[in-house]
Amino acid sequence: MRRAACIVIAIAGLIPVPARAATVGTTFPPGFAVPADATLGVPVIGFGAAGAVTRTPVIFLHGNNDTPYPTTCNGAFGKIQQFAQFFLDNGYAASELWGLGYQGEQCDSLTYPPTKSSDAHSTVANVPDLRAFVAAVLDYTGATQVDIVGHSLGTTLAREWMRQDGAHGLVRRLVGVDGPNHGIINCSPNPLNFWQVPALGGFTPDSGICREYGAVDTPLLSVLNAGDETPGPTEYMTIYNADASFVFFDEQDGLVPPVPAEDRNGNPHDFSASAMLDGAVNVPVVGQGQYDGALLAAHLGIVNSPEVWAIALRRLRE
Repeated sequence: MRRAACIVIAIAGLIPVPARAATVGTTFPPGFAVPADATLGVPVIGFGAAGAVTRTPVIFLHGNNDTPYPTTCNGAFGKIQQFAQFFLDNGYAASELWGLGYQGEQCDSLTYPPTKSSDAHSTVANVPDLRAFVAAVLDYTGATQVDIVGHSLGTTLAREWMRQDGAHGLVRRLVGVDGPNHGIINCSPNPLNFWQVPALGGFTPDSGICREYGAVDTPLLSVLNAGDETPGPTEYMTIYNADASFVFFDEQDGLVPPVPAEDRNGNPHDFSASAMLDGAVNVPVVGQGQYDGALLAAHLGIVNSPEVWAIALRRLRE
């Protein structure tokens, strides 16, 4: 697979962090037309604020089984809120920072864990939420474009919405953080693939997520990656783990043991380059497990990493 040249950015001393003057919240401002979640039938959760907008607004998209901030049912997660906080601490206004929770508060995942891999959590099911949310942010802020920062499934959710709607002109820059652009390792029928266990999410070959991401040539990925992987005027960057990530590597990721490097059909496949995109600026990082306080996992730590925040901030405020 052809790849754009990877770049390495020196992080030390890149961006000083001033004293915190405000915090990213957990609500939307008065007058914002909050979309209804197409799957759950309730208003989406997220964050945003009123005020003047001088920069391109940034929409932060969490990954699968996550939330835009810690919730009662997902208290150890929601780290993308701190990603937005870093932008607020470094010059962005709260009115320019928006987060969308496209899978609710994750309470249903606690009561029925296979929800984590179900059709309700699929990309296709959640495109309508992103479509409506972008329209609402543009209408509320008066902006003509947004930037998007997506972690994991948030990356491909953004790409699929843009593809479906031909909406590349609405997205100035997309930063994908460890996104499953070419599939995940967690979907094989191999008995050693423990992610198949219902209590761990039920990522069986025929689950909703695995039908989309269980192989490089699933119907979703075949269309999404056909031809130009970075189409339109949108400028693309990926930031990806180059040493460990439990959704891509057959390697220990913190406390998460590896599973066989196979696709949903049981065929051997190397997913380690999945997060990169042809035509994007592809930035490798290592050691990101240190930023995950629970499992020490790089795939989770990368979204809570000051190193990654700084790379994304530098890119979007250029």
